[in-house]
Amino acid sequence: MTGRPLVPAYLSTGGTARPSRPHLERLSVLTATGTPAPVGLPAAELALLDALEEGSLTVVEAAALLRLPVSAVRVLAGALLDRDLVVSRAPVPPAERFDPDLLKRVADGLRALKHS
Repeated sequence: MTGRPLVPAYLSTGGTARPSRPHLERLSVLTATGTPAPVGLPAAELALLDALEEGSLTVVEAAALLRLPVSAVRVLAGALLDRDLVVSRAPVPPAERFDPDLLKRVADGLRALKHS
């Protein structure tokens, strides 16, 4: 029984299977707005807000911390976004590959400067 959540993931989302914000990705960054949680906020949404008190987390980090599937955390985060309790930022795109020819020219230029 250890290692398994006591509440199935679909119950933590109130039975909702899809997030209200489809743009939320695994690496979207979530940050609490600081707005007090309203009375009656579902326990799983409150747990996500509590996790964000320490600072920003990606959706996948929050999922690991809450021991829920990423899909469930996307639903919870969407609900909190709808209530303006959380803001999200798109993941940082991977850097574009460097141009090896440009690096060679820079290295050649630096060598030329060194020998001048």
